[in-house]
Amino acid sequence: MVKLTMIARVTDGLPLAEGLDDSRDVPDADYYKQQVKSLFKNLSMGHNEASRMSIESGPYIFHYIIEGRVCYLTMCDRSYPKKLAFQYLEDLKNEFERVNGSQIETAARPYAFIKFDTFIQKTKKLYQDTRTQRNVAKLNDELYEVHQIMTRNVQEVLGVGEKLDQVSQMSSRLTSESRIYADKARDLNRQALIRKWAPVAIVIGVVSLLFWAKSKIW
Repeated sequence: MVKLTMIARVTDGLPLAEGLDDSRDVPDADYYKQQVKSLFKNLSMGHNEASRMSIESGPYIFHYIIEGRVCYLTMCDRSYPKKLAFQYLEDLKNEFERVNGSQIETAARPYAFIKFDTFIQKTKKLYQDTRTQRNVAKLNDELYEVHQIMTRNVQEVLGVGEKLDQVSQMSSRLTSESRIYADKARDLNRQALIRKWAPVAIVIGVVSLLFWAKSKIW
């Protein structure tokens, strides 16, 4: 069965819509929603380039598609047919683009299209029972194939993102430290030059002052 449905903008991970009553029959729903938000964050940082992917997490599996800089994601039981899950997402994508397509880039607040939940709930009901004639026909549709869509583990996916974050943070830290060291090196060189030439400058100054005073006397 379809358990969770969330839609987000890929460029910044901003959640745009979700199924409001999805979590009622999902134990630890907040835990899985947090995983989804982490996935959206990874996507916004360019850590996963696949436009379609399945990601295993415990007894469930996330499926997502990315179209027009928007990620459409659903979480289903592992036993739920992958083909139906992606066709469900395609239906959501087509309607979301039709209704909200011109406003996606300008949306400034989370869940700006929360009213889309009405369509999510209506569409989800159509896909819940895999034995209906409609869904059996979709499963038998040879024109829609999902065999080549990659399946990965959620820890692997999120772990890659965390490692890349750590590398990025380390790189930023090293760059910052190198700038600090460069500034300190310039200060030390300046101080060394001052110590080296200050006595000479003082002597020249004193001699110049003496010559000037002598010229005034004579």
